[in-house]
Amino acid sequence: MKAWIYGDYGDVNVLRLDEGVSVPGIEEDQVLVRVVAAGLNPVDFKRRQGKFRATDSPLPVRPTPAGVAVVRRPWRWGPTVPGYDVAGVVVKVGSKVKNLKEGDEVYGDISEKPLDNPKQFGSLAEYTAVEEKLLAIKPSNLDFPLAAGLPLAIETANEGLEKAGFSSGKSILVLGGAGGVGSLVIQVAKHVYGASRIAATSSTGKLELLKSLGADLAIDYTKDNFEELPEKFDVVYDTVGQGERAAKAVKEGGTVVVLTGAVSPPGFRFVVTSNGASLAKLAPFLENGKIKPLNDPKGPFPFSKLVDAFTHLETGRATGKVVIYPIS
Repeated sequence: MKAWIYGDYGDVNVLRLDEGVSVPGIEEDQVLVRVVAAGLNPVDFKRRQGKFRATDSPLPVRPTPAGVAVVRRPWRWGPTVPGYDVAGVVVKVGSKVKNLKEGDEVYGDISEKPLDNPKQFGSLAEYTAVEEKLLAIKPSNLDFPLAAGLPLAIETANEGLEKAGFSSGKSILVLGGAGGVGSLVIQVAKHVYGASRIAATSSTGKLELLKSLGADLAIDYTKDNFEELPEKFDVVYDTVGQGERAAKAVKEGGTVVVLTGAVSPPGFRFVVTSNGASLAKLAPFLENGKIKPLNDPKGPFPFSKLVDAFTHLETGRATGKVVIYPIS
């Protein structure tokens, strides 16, 4: 089958499309998914760049005698297939799989811990193997490209709000409200948790988008310093790495959720744990249209244009999620 692979850390040029990759086998608790669409996330390119190498799954190495430096040899000793988010169709089930069957349309983040020994065989392939517990049935009103952009981002949005103790009647400021996670934090905070007031930051051209997602106050970060506003918030959800500034925008007793960059009190940083049950919990809000996926208008990118898709994502200017479709 076809799969994108890399055998050493680096920029987009380490990626190669290989048409001779073996279809992965499945464990007894896994299903084999025919990948229809896959979503890209910042963690994908940061991992490929080697920023998490201390906890990453191993890259291929050529066996060497004791005392001789290890030399990396791409493509021959089990290269990494990147990708976390998947939407596709179950084509085979393991012996201990209970709730999924062949033909089910599913989606999910295939690595339970994105940074802690993530799967060496990811979602950017024609087939991938996934534990049943990490998947959920795709919402019937969403096509595969929309579903593929959701899992890691919506699970991150929801888990961050949970860990912050967010609840009905509280206010929130979302930094990076037009991004993949930020756009979902706005919607989940509003429709699932009952936020009393939502503010969010973006560039000038995306302010109306923030309002359409549910923001009561859209802040142009190119013109206004959000931390200097007289209004303070119960929770500041920082998706862009502005922790020190974020700490100045929170109410006394409030919380700052940080996904990247430095953390200042009262902030905390977390890494999402993938869980199909979380997707199932949020499914009603997707199916009734209250939460709407937001995919970047430049996409979807075809499978053959993965390098272009990563290049676009790595500019930091994507709106919503960058998605690969079709996978073929």
